[in-house]
Amino acid sequence: MSCDDICVQAIEVVDLAQQTKMVAELDGHIMRCVRDQNGNHVIQKCIECIPQDVIQFIVSTFYGQVVLLSTHPYGCRVIQRVLEHCDDPTTQQIMMDEILQSVCLLAQDQYGNYVVQHVLEHGKPHERTAIIDKLIGQIVQMSQQKFASNVIEKCLAFGNPVERQILIGEMLESTTESEPLEVMMKDQFANYVVQKVLETCDDQQREMILTRIKAHLNTLKKYTYGKHIVARVEKLVAAGEKRQGLQPACTAA
Repeated sequence: MSCDDICVQAIEVVDLAQQTKMVAELDGHIMRCVRDQNGNHVIQKCIECIPQDVIQFIVSTFYGQVVLLSTHPYGCRVIQRVLEHCDDPTTQQIMMDEILQSVCLLAQDQYGNYVVQHVLEHGKPHERTAIIDKLIGQIVQMSQQKFASNVIEKCLAFGNPVERQILIGEMLESTTESEPLEVMMKDQFANYVVQKVLETCDDQQREMILTRIKAHLNTLKKYTYGKHIVARVEKLVAAGEKRQGLQPACTAA
């Protein structure tokens, strides 16, 4: 067992006085620990287990560094723990302001996207709305990006009905050059976003989207990723037909 593992376990079991003494030894070494493969676990455990007033000197070290840490393989975990456990209004405001200033950059980053997803899934409604507002207008492009596509899926899953309608509307917009939905269905990442749309939309939206998709089914079958959409549509159509078939029997009963 490493020294870091021992330290993590100790933080969980010792009393507050001992925790305070242990944490004080980290002063001046916070950022180095955060970026360390083992040290970051110690910082995370401090944030999870020790009262905020005791670890405020740790958290305040992150002010002005949120984007930098969010794009780091270990730093992104620490930022998520702060968002989870530190409910101090000043800390929350600073963290969210820095995240919102760079939402598009973070969404496309291999580590930063997890921080944005965390806020979408666990954040307050107004924080979720603020992130979605920043992404509106770029939904189709983001959906075609490896990491950002996961963020868009979270927007669809956790956004409210009005926000979901806006996101879907952007995907269904037609231009003289191309239809975004068709482009997305053929894309290696965006096809999963289309599938998430079909999972999260209401019945009226689903019927409208299925009608648009069905016009492209034969073409989609020629594309590797388009086949995923074809399979999903066929499954939905079969399920709908099954429900309709059962309905008379249920009514008669």
